[in-house]
Amino acid sequence: MTFPPENPFPSCILITGASSGLGREIAIHLSAHHRLLLNGRNLQRLEETRDRCRPAPGGHLIWPFDLLESEAAGGSLEAFLRQHGALVEAFVHSAALLQILPLRSLTVQMVQAGLNVSVASPVAILQALMKRKVNQRQLRNVVFISSIASQFGAKGFSAYAASKGAMDALMKSLAIELAPEVRVNSILPGGIQTPMTEGILGDPQMASKFERDYPLGIGEPQDISEMVEFLLSGRSRWITGQPFIVDGGRTSNITA
Repeated sequence: MTFPPENPFPSCILITGASSGLGREIAIHLSAHHRLLLNGRNLQRLEETRDRCRPAPGGHLIWPFDLLESEAAGGSLEAFLRQHGALVEAFVHSAALLQILPLRSLTVQMVQAGLNVSVASPVAILQALMKRKVNQRQLRNVVFISSIASQFGAKGFSAYAASKGAMDALMKSLAIELAPEVRVNSILPGGIQTPMTEGILGDPQMASKFERDYPLGIGEPQDISEMVEFLLSGRSRWITGQPFIVDGGRTSNITA
């Protein structure tokens, strides 16, 4: 999946949620060998991500779009790709909406927002990328960044867990539908040090609990980036439809 340096318009990897957190770290990691298309809501933060990425032939592209507006995502992406003459060979969906609230505080709108970002928007994006006239059948790999919350319960995580659980179910069906041309997998991280988890890990009591519960300690963004890189590579050519738990042993620890 490395691009030829002589090609001014190599195909690229689309990364959603690239303005911060795991999405940003995945982008920086993959930029060593790939041209990127960075998506997020905040143009300034996307530019900051691009500034931290390694240079690429043709340059890394920025597609500023709010995935909460899932119905318009496909059309916006199609227009962007045509405008820039770009093609997408891989899609990493890292965008997420984390709201930790008890059931009594949830609203239908909050639940729908999580589903828009985690499920409806990647569906719209993939519909666009699978159109021959738009992407010339270049798509080969899809990686969804899910969460161990999709498999295990936690207080206050109902809406977030439901959105990630739906994402994992979507992944399994798409892996069958899009084979053999496209491979589709999920990564389910445990506790990772990112801006999204600062509120949790910033609490000394919670941080201490995490350290006890995770046999290998709290994870780093690189732990997930390395797994993304593997799933996008030829080394995983016979893997599709799989949810990969990467959590430092947390979900195997029955003493927690």
